[in-house]
Amino acid sequence: MDSKRRQPLGIELVKRGIVTEEDIQRALDYQKAEPKKKIGDILNILRACDPYVLINAMGEILEEKAIYLKESDIKINILDYISIDIARQYKAIPFEEVNGRIKVCFADTSNKRAVETVRLLLLNKGLIMEKYITFETNIDLILNSFSGSNESIDVSADVSGFIDSVIKTAMEKRASDIHIEPMQEGLRVRYRIDGVLINAANVGKEKQSQIIGRLKAISNMHQEKQESQDGRIIMYPEYNIRVSSQKNIYGEKFVLRLLKKNEDVKSIFDLGFPNDEQLLKNAFNKKNSITVIAAPTGEGKTTSLYSIVDYLNRAEINITTIEDPVEIRINGLNQIEVDPKTTFADSLRTVLRQDPDIILLGEIRDTETAEIAMQAGQTGHYVLSTIHTIDAIEVITRLRKMGVSNYDISSTLATSVSERLIRKLCPDCAKERDFTEQEKEIIEKIGNKYNVKFDLEGKKTYDAVGCSKCHNTGYFGRIGIFEVLIINDEIRALIVENKPTMEIRREALKSGYLPLIIEGVNRVLDGTTNLQELNNKLAIY
Repeated sequence: MDSKRRQPLGIELVKRGIVTEEDIQRALDYQKAEPKKKIGDILNILRACDPYVLINAMGEILEEKAIYLKESDIKINILDYISIDIARQYKAIPFEEVNGRIKVCFADTSNKRAVETVRLLLLNKGLIMEKYITFETNIDLILNSFSGSNESIDVSADVSGFIDSVIKTAMEKRASDIHIEPMQEGLRVRYRIDGVLINAANVGKEKQSQIIGRLKAISNMHQEKQESQDGRIIMYPEYNIRVSSQKNIYGEKFVLRLLKKNEDVKSIFDLGFPNDEQLLKNAFNKKNSITVIAAPTGEGKTTSLYSIVDYLNRAEINITTIEDPVEIRINGLNQIEVDPKTTFADSLRTVLRQDPDIILLGEIRDTETAEIAMQAGQTGHYVLSTIHTIDAIEVITRLRKMGVSNYDISSTLATSVSERLIRKLCPDCAKERDFTEQEKEIIEKIGNKYNVKFDLEGKKTYDAVGCSKCHNTGYFGRIGIFEVLIINDEIRALIVENKPTMEIRREALKSGYLPLIIEGVNRVLDGTTNLQELNNKLAIY
C-alpha cells in the first residue's frame, strides 16, 4: 500500500469491519485525555474487538509483521541483547533469534529513531533485525516484569504504611521523583532514577481513593478539590518533598519531588566541568556582568549554580540568592525563598538595596526579571542565573525574544554555559568491547565537523547490560557535560549588529568554543558512558 495515500488507521479498521465508527469515536474521546497514545493501542485498551484480530489487521494496514506479544513468545533472554533501559525508552522487545536474525517487537514501527537505534545495537552484535508491531500495553507488561524494583515496597500494608514504604524506598534507590498514577485497572507507582522512569509497584483500584486521601492529608492539600494543587510533605527530616497533583481521566495523579536537605555542595569539577582551573576563572570570576547556565528542565542547572557560588564564596563578598525553593543551605550566603505572593523580579528589586556583590537568581523566567537582572549586572553586581534553552549560544536568542536589547546583551552577558546530565555506565555490569567501524565513523565525523581529532587508538567501549545494582538499566549515577561560551569583543560586535546565531556560532568556534557533543564524545572515549547514551541525550545519529 502506498503510505502517502493510506487512509488513517481508524478508517481502515472500520472499512474492514474490525471495529465500528462508535468504537473509533470512543477511542478519539479517550485520546483527548492521553494524546500520546495511538488509536490502535486505545482500541485494545477499550477491548473494542479481539486483540489478536486487531493487531493482525493493524499489521496488514501498516504493512508490518504483527504479533500479539506475550511472555510465552519470548524465546531468549532480552537482557543479552539490549538493556532494559533501551527497551523501555524505545518500547522494543527482542523475542526470538534464528540463524543470525533476531525478531524485535516495537510499539511504534513508524518511530524511525527507535527502530534504527535498536537495529544498530543488534547489528553491532552481528544480528539482522526483523521488526514486528505489537501493542504498547503488551510491551509495558513484559518490561514491568523485569523491573524488580518493587521488592522493598509492601503493597499489602495499610495505606499509611504503603505510602511511607513508597517514599522511603524511593530515598534508598536515589530517586528524584515519585509518580503515583491512576490507570484504568489500578494505581501505578514509578520512580525517576538517573533521569529514567522505572516501574516500582502496581496497586488495586480499590485502594485508590484512600491513597489519594492520604497523600492530600500529608501534603497539606484540600481534600475536596480535584483540580491541580501544590503541597509539601515535611514528615521526613532529611528531605524536602514537593507534591503536585493533576486530575486525569482515571483520578488524580501525584508527583513527589524529593530534595535532600543540607546536602554537601559538590565541586564544579566533580559535577563534570572540564578540569581546567583557568577556564573556571575565565568563565565565572566576573564583575559588572551576568553569567547564565542554560539547559532543559532536569539537567542540573541549579546544582551547578550552587557549586559556582560555593567556589566564589568568601568572607569579604556579600552573596545573596533568590530561589524557588532554597534547595541547599550554604553557610555565609543570604538565601531568600520566593513565596507565592512575590516574584523573582520583586525580590531582585529588594535585594539590590541590600548591597550585594554577587546575586544568584534561580531563573530568568520573563522580560521583567531579565531587564532587572541586566540592570544589576550593569551597576556593579555579578549576577548568576539559569535559563531554559538548548545550548550556550541560544541564550542570546532567548534573551532577545524576552525583549532585552542587543546593546544590553552585548554589554552585560559575560558567559553562557550549557550542560546535560548523561548517565554513567554501571561499573558492576558494563561489558567491554571494541568500537565497531560504524561507531568509529560517527566519532570521526563529529571530530571533522568541529576540527577536533579524537584518538581512537586502543580505545574500548562498553555495552550497558543491566544488573540488580542499576535496576537492570545498565547505568548508575549521572555526570554533567558542559560547553562554555565566553563573550569576546568579536561576539559582542555581532550581537550589537543583530547578527543571527548562525554567524555568532561560527565566530565562537573560531575563538575556541566547543559544543556539548565534543565533551560527550570524550566521556565515551574515557569509558564513562557510551554512544547509545550520548545519542539518547543529544541525538547524534
